[in-house]
Amino acid sequence: MKDIATDASLPADIKQLIQSAKQRAAVSLNAELTLLYWQVGRRIAEEVLKGERAEYGKQVIVGLVKRLVAEYGRGWSKRNLSNRVKFVECFPDQEIVQTLSAQLSWSHFVLLVSIENPLKRDFYAQARNKNR
Repeated sequence: MKDIATDASLPADIKQLIQSAKQRAAVSLNAELTLLYWQVGRRIAEEVLKGERAEYGKQVIVGLVKRLVAEYGRGWSKRNLSNRVKFVECFPDQEIVQTLSAQLSWSHFVLLVSIENPLKRDFYAQARNKNR
């Protein structure tokens, strides 16, 4: 019978299982956060920034930022909320966001929304998605 303490395959197998689980968890967490950011952006865009409420919306954003930063930290700054609204403007279809978020990180989306030309933005999103 093999001595488990000296058999290198068992610890190596367990290490691989742990690393694989961590990787899957990170990908899943990224996809969930990306979808959350999209939903937050959509909610702000729909409820605060549309039509005649734009000036009112600016005031609401300031108050919203204060509350969110106080409760959840700097990740909810005005700049970040603006990125989330722009995210929805650039990627209005939630199903597309869900599909892409399985392959692209939030950082990728932030870079993509900075591309003004929609055709270029879509090209780079698909190219990055294929390269993964």
